Amino acid sequence: MQRKIIFMRNTLLLLLSLIASAGVYSQDISSEKPEKPSIELYKIISADRDTTYVDTTLTIQKEYKFNYLRKDNFELLPFSNVGQTYNSLAYDFESQTLKPGFAAQSHHFAYLDIEDINYYHVPTPLTELYFKTAFEQGQQMDGFFTVNTSEQFNFSVAYKGVRSLGNYQHILASTGNFRFTTNYHTKNNRYRLRAHMTAQDVLNQENGGLTPNSLALFMNDDSEFEDRGRLDVNFDNAENKLEGLRFYGDHQYELISKKDSLNYTVLTLGNALSYEDKFYEYRQNAPYSPLGVSFKTENLLDKVTLEDFNAQAYARFDNAILGSITGFIGYTDYNYGYDAVLIFDDNRIGNRIKGNLIHAGAAYKKQYRGFELSGKGAINISGDLDGNYLTAAASFAFNEVNKVKASVNIHSVAPNFNFLLFQSDYVNYNWQNDFNNVKTQELKFELTSEKLINASVSYTGIDDYTYFGIKANDSTPTPMQFGERVDYLKVKVEKEIRYKNFALANTILFQQAVSGDAVFNVPQIITRQSLYYQDHWFKKALFLQTGINFKYFSEYNMNAYDPVLAEFYVQNEQKLGGFPMVDLFFNAKVRQTRIYIKYEHINALFGNSNDYFSAPGYPFRDAVIRFGLVWNFFL
Repeated sequence: MQRKIIFMRNTLLLLLSLIASAGVYSQDISSEKPEKPSIELYKIISADRDTTYVDTTLTIQKEYKFNYLRKDNFELLPFSNVGQTYNSLAYDFESQTLKPGFAAQSHHFAYLDIEDINYYHVPTPLTELYFKTAFEQGQQMDGFFTVNTSEQFNFSVAYKGVRSLGNYQHILASTGNFRFTTNYHTKNNRYRLRAHMTAQDVLNQENGGLTPNSLALFMNDDSEFEDRGRLDVNFDNAENKLEGLRFYGDHQYELISKKDSLNYTVLTLGNALSYEDKFYEYRQNAPYSPLGVSFKTENLLDKVTLEDFNAQAYARFDNAILGSITGFIGYTDYNYGYDAVLIFDDNRIGNRIKGNLIHAGAAYKKQYRGFELSGKGAINISGDLDGNYLTAAASFAFNEVNKVKASVNIHSVAPNFNFLLFQSDYVNYNWQNDFNNVKTQELKFELTSEKLINASVSYTGIDDYTYFGIKANDSTPTPMQFGERVDYLKVKVEKEIRYKNFALANTILFQQAVSGDAVFNVPQIITRQSLYYQDHWFKKALFLQTGINFKYFSEYNMNAYDPVLAEFYVQNEQKLGGFPMVDLFFNAKVRQTRIYIKYEHINALFGNSNDYFSAPGYPFRDAVIRFGLVWNFFL
């Protein structure tokens, strides 16, 4: 833990040093005072090469994104401590992977994948500092700095760190996300290069939730236990950790480049490489008997690793008439597993899933007078793992604020690696399976309209759905594959109503497992309403935004959390949910600084009983006042 604090401190010092010396690196070093660049020149380029620019406004969407994940968590339910996991209230199935995911998926909510990394192009050095209070001892921060040393070359460095003790016993969370990016292009813009490096870790102390007696004290709102640290937990000697290190690079060259104001023909050749090394471990000083018999009586340690190398070559043809056509072929080498083979009296559990894959695919995009057609597909053509996906979409934009879109997504991929192979010092947590691919088919319709509503309707069918569940006469989760079909309907509607300086933002989600509800549990209704006031004060020196957020989801068989696996599992014994979450917020913007103050879950102060949980045995957050800021400055 001391090493984490030192790393956070050194990273912050590095950012401050870069800021202090930014004048040396900035593109305009003239002694004359330059004209302030337009905000649209501070560009953010996504992994898909879509370009936006830095947004320093204060909106209700910024209020929703002011959290640990830095994105709207409407479909997620956080645990009591920041840096812990989230229970999923709804799901989407838009993945385009051809190989299994890693273990400990509950620790991946804040883990940044290749498609989550942005690249930048800025006229002057840009800095963003994010800070928000945590629970008890600790804080969370996210520092970011980027600069163009020339028109052609940019780099950025960033670090997000969280350390929070939490209100309950043995529930400390400590996470870190270090990111470095760079991008370069030649003066004629025919050669382009971008690369990034990430080092990420998620550490959680685990306590197994409250004991049955403590659960009763919590639910009865016993006044002697308002200090949550006095409530007993199932164990106080365990922790789990996810770590990952990744290197990524992508470069391309325009072999043919014919462009004019009316026509263009461009042939681009490119190559992308990535290498990622990840591990997950669970440590416990002594076994906890409800988790079953253990091989060891002390110092339990489960550790699994994954080495993942990917190489892809592609060619893209862009033409004013035909659109954009891309073909690609790729190679993957994966090595997942443990150090030793386990041999039981009646079976043998191997220690490795490793091999290589060769995949091929193509993509297409064409825009014409408001219409846009797009599609992408790929298939594993060699290797031990089958996998394929196909996506297609058609949209029409009536104007800049009104758009309709229809899409279909077909996907087949092997279950995550920890469904196929897992080893543990707990006897029950050892298995090796040969499951079928999980096959999903999703049909989705979307409407975006500033005057009407934003709405989406999706229908997803899932065959051979895999999940963790409890077998009969057992007490710990086991990977299972559902023999029937899961059909999932999801309808989401958003609308904001404005009157002068007041606004009411509404988000309502209806969903249902039409079939397979025994293994696919979701609340039928999730709703959020925000009533707020905003206006400029003090001769427009301050922009004020204040109001109330109301969020609610209906009661359902909420998935339970397992600390050994760091995964959620299906349970049908206990219905939870059906409680409101009411927050009061006061936000303000002064120049480029946004200040956030919130009284979270204020309704928990009222009533004689507590019925709010993030998972069975894990209470949701109590009422708490938190504050923070996001500060952008341009040099």
